[in-house]
Amino acid sequence: MAKYLIVNADDFGMCNSANQACFELFESGCLKSATVMMPCKAAADAVNFSIEHPEYAIGVHLTMTSEWGRYRWKPLTEGKSLIDGEGYMWHESEDVAKNAKTSELEAEVRAQIDLAHSMGMKPSHIDNHMGSLYGHHTGRLGLLSMTLKVCGEYGYAYRLFDKADRRICPRGVPYFLYCIGARITGHMAKKYHVTVPDYLLFPDWNDDMRKDYETYRETILKIWTDIPDGITETFVHPAVESEELKFITARWQDRVWEYQLLKDPVAIEYLKEKGVELISYRDLVKMKK
Repeated sequence: MAKYLIVNADDFGMCNSANQACFELFESGCLKSATVMMPCKAAADAVNFSIEHPEYAIGVHLTMTSEWGRYRWKPLTEGKSLIDGEGYMWHESEDVAKNAKTSELEAEVRAQIDLAHSMGMKPSHIDNHMGSLYGHHTGRLGLLSMTLKVCGEYGYAYRLFDKADRRICPRGVPYFLYCIGARITGHMAKKYHVTVPDYLLFPDWNDDMRKDYETYRETILKIWTDIPDGITETFVHPAVESEELKFITARWQDRVWEYQLLKDPVAIEYLKEKGVELISYRDLVKMKK
């Protein structure tokens, strides 16, 4: 089997800088999948773009956290357990796992998907911002079960994996636990009739990669091409350089480089040479039928 890679642009709709990057990348053919953060200020523009371009695989980025210090958002629902003392979504996934009630999280999940539907969007797939709905932070696997149940009801693919491979085992995770995780998530996805990729490649930024753009590009391309046969998903957060982005995060350069990488002719040619075919989430659903 060939090597297929889905590179999903997370955080579409988070801000105008992210939207500008995704608009350009989609229209130039350099991006095939993205997911929208429905509670965020720029979500409407991202949703409208999706409606105008149904050929693109654009889904919903289920958002239960609001991680930035000065740029934050609130849930769509009134669940008291979903917010911190300032009235915004919790900063970290661990906070969600410790404080949020499953019933209120489910209501918020449904509200975010339903809002996209009500605006006229037809999502291609669903995934989760910062992994807050995986439940592994505090052993709350019921969160994953709940999310997959909802995805199954709506008929959407979800970001998970049902196979393991040493080459893409997340750093710091014992391989045997990684394999057990693949069995559990694969079983749950099958139970709720949810399509998932074979493998999930977690991005792993480090200070060495931040030396310069060329070092980042070389490192990531080696990671992206050293993948097993089958369908692997990974994710990036592209954004154009702007004062808005610099206000939101001190790590703005990471996102600008991810944007540059997706349209970089060197990167595009390297993936072709290594036999890695870029596909979308819509392709994934068709291939897994």
